Amino acid sequence: MNPPKIYDRPEAVWAHMPDRQPFLYMADGLLSLHFEAASVQSRMDPAAPARLTLGYTRTMMGAALLLLGPVPGRIAMIGLGGGSLVKYCRQHLPEAVIEVAEISAEVIALRERFCVPADSDHLRVLCTDGAAFVATAGAGEWDLLLVDGFGPGGQPPQLGSQRFYDDCRAALGADGLLVANLAGSDPRLDLYLSRLETAFGRVLNLPAADSDNRIAIAGRGVATADSRLCARLKRLAPQHDLDLGRTCAALLDARRP
Repeated sequence: MNPPKIYDRPEAVWAHMPDRQPFLYMADGLLSLHFEAASVQSRMDPAAPARLTLGYTRTMMGAALLLLGPVPGRIAMIGLGGGSLVKYCRQHLPEAVIEVAEISAEVIALRERFCVPADSDHLRVLCTDGAAFVATAGAGEWDLLLVDGFGPGGQPPQLGSQRFYDDCRAALGADGLLVANLAGSDPRLDLYLSRLETAFGRVLNLPAADSDNRIAIAGRGVATADSRLCARLKRLAPQHDLDLGRTCAALLDARRP
């Protein structure tokens, strides 16, 4: 497998002709993963690998922590990228067991460059299609499912199908939570949200921090009382650099009829 191309000049990135292979860009001390010049798949501060530098990842993680009751013991993720969410969970939820589905062997090959921990009793990265990964999960297997599966062409259609969302619901425990990153400019966004509602009932639709993405949240946690949400914010804010106040306000706004 050829090593990925690494660029450090903007003009070189924009001259890059996408070949559906990942490449890396280093600027302002941050390392980012791309499939094409116009979109960032992942970004890491090498001095603080577990810090979430992209706003949408902070919204995803913040919403999960605010809405989930007890600390999740079983976490599944679709999409590895540079492992931002994996690293954050390993640092802040060290007892959790994490499974990750990543369809690209080329992306998985970059895990050491992005400081993604090796597989262990608490982490397993699988090279597989995310939809198949969920379809073969046991009933009620996970407490938290984070879906962030984008490739060179955007979100693959199988990760927005009714079958996929039905399988997600079946794979989550009774109090489980689905948190999905969706492109705000995707013309299928309303269709995906409608399918999520069919599978789960009520769905919260939040603006992602610092981007036009939308974060969809489904599961029993979306019915959390406002007072409990505010109490969790007060307890969690000192422990997490996640813009939790902003995410909490977005959650409360999304919960209004």
